[in-house]
Amino acid sequence: MKLKRRQLLFLGSLSAIGSGFFGWKLAYKNADNPFVETAIAGNLNPKDLFLRFVSVADTGTGAKGQYAVARAMNFYHQKNPYNLVILAGDNIYNNGEIEKIGAVFERPYQSLLKKDVKFHACLGNHDIRTDNGVPQVNYPGFNMTGRYYTFIRENVQFFGLDTNGNADWKNQLIWLEKELSLSKAAWKVVFGHHPIYASGAYGSNANFIKTFTPLFQKYGVQLYINGHEHHYERTRSINGTTYLICGAGAGNRPVGRSVWTEYSTSNLSFAAYDVYADRIEVSGIGTDNRVFDRGLIRVKSV
Repeated sequence: MKLKRRQLLFLGSLSAIGSGFFGWKLAYKNADNPFVETAIAGNLNPKDLFLRFVSVADTGTGAKGQYAVARAMNFYHQKNPYNLVILAGDNIYNNGEIEKIGAVFERPYQSLLKKDVKFHACLGNHDIRTDNGVPQVNYPGFNMTGRYYTFIRENVQFFGLDTNGNADWKNQLIWLEKELSLSKAAWKVVFGHHPIYASGAYGSNANFIKTFTPLFQKYGVQLYINGHEHHYERTRSINGTTYLICGAGAGNRPVGRSVWTEYSTSNLSFAAYDVYADRIEVSGIGTDNRVFDRGLIRVKSV
């Protein structure tokens, strides 16, 4: 069958569009080898990567679920090295007893700690049951400089919060707004234990939505990380902020979906983040070492 020149040009353009689309999808999924460096929205060189870090929460059981996630975190480190873990609360079950630190932190993550991976923690509701969490704040391995604190890695500024009911909310919120207003970092990442948006057992927190979302929007916070809910959930961008729950670090509970949910699962898991100049590539990773979710966070929402 002979085709006219106009038809050939049309089919050629479809082919180009199709190959571009499917090439993007393959890079995005990359299911056969989840740890190959791929650019989700382009062909940037891996050396353009500024920072890689992971997050996990509700870990401190010392039981088989925690060890399974810890092994996956170590396997991922072998393929894609990182030196930072955000530990988003409930670090020691059931009552935050610092005497358990060997069983629920130092032994499960010993391979990563030996590689000089730094954990930055915040306090969960279980952590404050003993001495209001002060021993954990003072524990060197958690790298906390206070109940709420900030630190910078490369072009990312992190803000760790105490989201417990007995937190010093008045001064903490004054501090947070001041630090956000002074920040010159391209990326602003806030983490705390309790969820703002969630589709699990506790659900969204109306007071937190009212308190935090205006601040996040005003100062360009692109990512909020938390636990408390024992599942994985990533929202779409809500007024420029993505909310990510990584609380299935040792145990899990069922999770549903909300209108703003991009992905949710109850699988034991952790989250990994590749930070570039213009985007963060997010991966949800299970205990089978496979990536089950990939997301994209822009430095500025459109």
